[in-house]
Amino acid sequence: MSKVWKHFRTITYHKYLVARGCFGVGLYKQGLLHDLSKYSPSEFWVGVKYFQGDRSPNNAEREDIGYSSAWLHHKGRNKHHYEYWIDYNSRAKAEDIMIPVPMPKKYIAEMVMDRIAASKVYMGNDYTDASPLQYYYRGTDKAPIHEETRRILLDILTMLAEKGEKETFRYVRKTLLK
Repeated sequence: MSKVWKHFRTITYHKYLVARGCFGVGLYKQGLLHDLSKYSPSEFWVGVKYFQGDRSPNNAEREDIGYSSAWLHHKGRNKHHYEYWIDYNSRAKAEDIMIPVPMPKKYIAEMVMDRIAASKVYMGNDYTDASPLQYYYRGTDKAPIHEETRRILLDILTMLAEKGEKETFRYVRKTLLK
């Protein structure tokens, strides 16, 4: 099977899983529109070139050329990534200080669905409801995320690990998004 087909199948399956999760918490529009930029030439063809099947092609591109052009394109167009929510601090004396700003709750919810789906795609049968939390502790815990966003994300990922998808999705739908 060609890398074009394998990459297409991987990103489409990921998109399907995110849509299913988003629909489960009432985010229908976000579920349908999630990650459409992955089908754009600037992201898709990089994904094909660096496709491996068990991790993001963006990591392989980073290792090869020192950065990921596909990721730079992606994060600026998809509000469910915390990197989208980093801006200049207008109150700082130095004009070049970047700070994280709070993410709207609907995008935090989509970020959770994205992490669940990515873990399921790349881990396959090794996935558990604790996998997205473990991924968080492998690096996101040190990332520049607004403290309120970080607290909400960590609370939801911890709930997922301890109580499972059904109860976590119910909480997101009935509490976080209300």
